[in-house]
Amino acid sequence: MPKRGSRPSPPKSSGRASSASFARRAGVLPVVVAALTLAAAVAGPAHAQELRPFTIVGDAIPEPLTGIKGDAARGRAIVVDRRKGLCLLCHSGPFPEQRFQGDLAPDLRGVGSRWSEGQLRLRLVDSRRLNPATIMPPYYSREGLIRVGRAWQGKPVLSAEQIEDVVAFLATLTEAP
Repeated sequence: MPKRGSRPSPPKSSGRASSASFARRAGVLPVVVAALTLAAAVAGPAHAQELRPFTIVGDAIPEPLTGIKGDAARGRAIVVDRRKGLCLLCHSGPFPEQRFQGDLAPDLRGVGSRWSEGQLRLRLVDSRRLNPATIMPPYYSREGLIRVGRAWQGKPVLSAEQIEDVVAFLATLTEAP
């Protein structure tokens, strides 16, 4: 009689069926492992993604991280997305459809006429390079970060492409507040 709360043993099978099943599973196992390894290598964990090199000249990163300009429409979507860009937690701007915009950081209206694309890029990549006491998080850095949420540990908040999309969008904001 089984003890109370214990699970019954699985039914016993003949050695022959068990060996055949094991052989099939053993043959499949390397294929599954290889497929998962290949998938991980192709997709790559975000934290293993290498950051693209960039050069700071004065107060700017003059060249796009990707070598090409970003897409302003995608950049706007990132700016207003509270799960991706997080910009509106601190900034406000010309986003009438967005309730609850931040007031901890400068209004984004006119940012495209105040700073060049290169200056905007450095502020997004790592604004600590300009002001070590800034509250703005570095969006394209993995260095010197403390109290980082699990979702962002070991990887940048935005990809190089997303940085360029946001730069392209912010450059269009030329009207003063």
